[in-house]
Amino acid sequence: MTEAFKLTTKQQEAQLILGSGAKHILGEGGSRSGKTFLFTRAVVARAVKAPDSRHAILRLRFNHLKASVVLDTFPKVMRLAFPTVRWELNKSDWYAQFWNGSQIWFGGLDEKDRTEKILGQEHATLYLNEASQIPYNSRNLALTRLAQKVEQQIEGLPNTLLPLREYCDCNPPSKRHWLYQVFHLGKDPESGLALPPDGGSYAHFLMNPEDNVENTSPEYLATLKSLPARLQRRFLLGQYAEATPNALFDDVDIDKWRHLGGELPDMLRIIVAIDPSGAADSMTPAQVAEHDMVGIVVLGLGTDGNAYLLQDCSVAGGPSVWGRVACDAYDRHGADCFVGEVNYGGGMVEHVIKVRKPRALFKMVNATRGKAVRAEPVSVLYNDGKVRHVGTFNELEEELCGFSTIGYTGQRSPNRADALVWGLTELFPSIVAEKRVIKPKRVAPLQLGGGAQGWMG
Repeated sequence: MTEAFKLTTKQQEAQLILGSGAKHILGEGGSRSGKTFLFTRAVVARAVKAPDSRHAILRLRFNHLKASVVLDTFPKVMRLAFPTVRWELNKSDWYAQFWNGSQIWFGGLDEKDRTEKILGQEHATLYLNEASQIPYNSRNLALTRLAQKVEQQIEGLPNTLLPLREYCDCNPPSKRHWLYQVFHLGKDPESGLALPPDGGSYAHFLMNPEDNVENTSPEYLATLKSLPARLQRRFLLGQYAEATPNALFDDVDIDKWRHLGGELPDMLRIIVAIDPSGAADSMTPAQVAEHDMVGIVVLGLGTDGNAYLLQDCSVAGGPSVWGRVACDAYDRHGADCFVGEVNYGGGMVEHVIKVRKPRALFKMVNATRGKAVRAEPVSVLYNDGKVRHVGTFNELEEELCGFSTIGYTGQRSPNRADALVWGLTELFPSIVAEKRVIKPKRVAPLQLGGGAQGWMG
């Protein structure tokens, strides 16, 4: 039995914008609000009414697009909105072939060969899925291929040229992102100048999860409402974050390289990093609850040269609790060593681990610099895509985004993030090593003529 298909009220409102004369259209808003479905449906509709037309749905990483669109949203759109349209999926070159000669190509901008193949053709539609992850220059390069001249056939009307369209969607990043600069401020983010009028008009619409309650489970909405305020603004309310030039970490960088599925590379090293809180076993449960967490994270260095955050095992408790949790994580992941910060209690952390794992390798680190200073080189690793989170770590990512060049701006001690920093310092020692300050050597005074003295150094 075919499922009943009907656009939500918000999708119907957005459909009016899709049918307007705007050449560039951005759909922004929270997670699972129906944006991807709506845009995919619009791309298919254009392919159906324009024989032999070519269209592209792109994302930064093809594996993410394949999981979310090619194997999920796209078949659902075809089943619900176009049940009688004949099509087949070419899994060699990854494009959908329609009975009328039209094609929809699927690609990731991170794969050079695939990108060159797709962008070596002209297209009538470009749909940038999760556009907040796509660099501005990559988007502009893709726009050079938005050039196919093809006619659309509408029953009862003479044939006309199919207007070229760029579609983008996103969970809003910060206001310094090119999407906000282009679609809301109408300016080029690199030059700061107004966009040229010959580039076509721009439009945007907002669509949030609560606008899509017909297709979203109450449990998922409850999950979104339980997120930290920063994440609620982005994934529930669809609001842009204020541009904070001092921030060291950005949600976009974390999301861009997040590992959401597929096989991980083999790991060259796996470590368990610990940042203690000073909590004691003698504390009452109420005292433990008020105390800072003990940061415990598991990190791996892949054969691809990237670090992978495998698990956040952070816990509130004294040495008997966090010692057991850390050692269990060590066994579970087949780790090679522990890394622990020793400012609390000197060698206490090593002692706790060695009692349980006497043969385990333990490396001690000392906090000789402030938290934000230690985090700065790690933020560069994130910006360069050298660190990938295997899944979502809301509490840890909240702490990361609290780091700025002027200090840590969060409310409580970022022990999860501190443990992460210690672990990445161990995996990338040459990149995040502390700078050595070489002081000039001072020697005994040199007797000069006339009784004067000077210093040699």
